[in-house]
Amino acid sequence: MVKAQICFSFIILLYISSVGNYMRVNAQAPGQGSWCVAKPGTPIEQLVKNLHYVCSNSEIHCEVVSKGGTCYDPINLYNSASVAMNLYYQNQGRHYSKCDFEGSGIITVTDPSCGCCIYEFYK
Repeated sequence: MVKAQICFSFIILLYISSVGNYMRVNAQAPGQGSWCVAKPGTPIEQLVKNLHYVCSNSEIHCEVVSKGGTCYDPINLYNSASVAMNLYYQNQGRHYSKCDFEGSGIITVTDPSCGCCIYEFYK
């Protein structure tokens, strides 16, 4: 019984000493890429808002999702917004906070590129 109390006390001490000392863990393998895409089910209004936000940034070149671009698809707004969101995420150094987009972005480690529409990836 004494051993159990000591063990339990030790666990409580570890918990108390670790409060507020959390560290973000990167679960990616070295050299593995990450891309930002729109979460499935994101409302159209939010996709449009994300697209406009990214493409109004002078540092982001949205030609790829503009008419004539390799990822231009006026029917698939989800794909266009995802490509633009990823351009922003990559441009901002792939910090996970730069893929939030008011909760509508998600980071994937699987390359979402499809056909001639290549999602940028900066090493």
